[in-house]
Amino acid sequence: MNEIRAIEASQMKQEPDNVNVGDTVKVHFRIIEGKNERIQIYEGLIIAIKNSGVGKTFTVRKNSYGVGVERVFPLHSPRVARVELVRPGRVRRAKLYYIREKIGKKAKIRELIVKKDVQPKASETTAAQS
Repeated sequence: MNEIRAIEASQMKQEPDNVNVGDTVKVHFRIIEGKNERIQIYEGLIIAIKNSGVGKTFTVRKNSYGVGVERVFPLHSPRVARVELVRPGRVRRAKLYYIREKIGKKAKIRELIVKKDVQPKASETTAAQS
């Protein structure tokens, strides 16, 4: 059993920490066409993250010419070059399958606003030191 876990650990990539369900992401996916290899970008909303370990997958949904398209990406696949966060989403569900029935503006997810750490200005720090 430990041998299997050792093999799986060698195949796992670094997981993107900033990606959750409800986020809008760009998935950079390697596509091999004959002898040529190129990277295609698939941008959409993460509606589900399943499993754990090497078999971890995430489902990305986008609207293409008015038709909803979903694609499941294995997170630790060598074909997934990188996952880039475009916009964090504020959701209260682990799976967003209800988005499939929504059309237009109703299919949008609220943006998660993250407060930045407020650093004191240079004038405030010099006044505090005096």
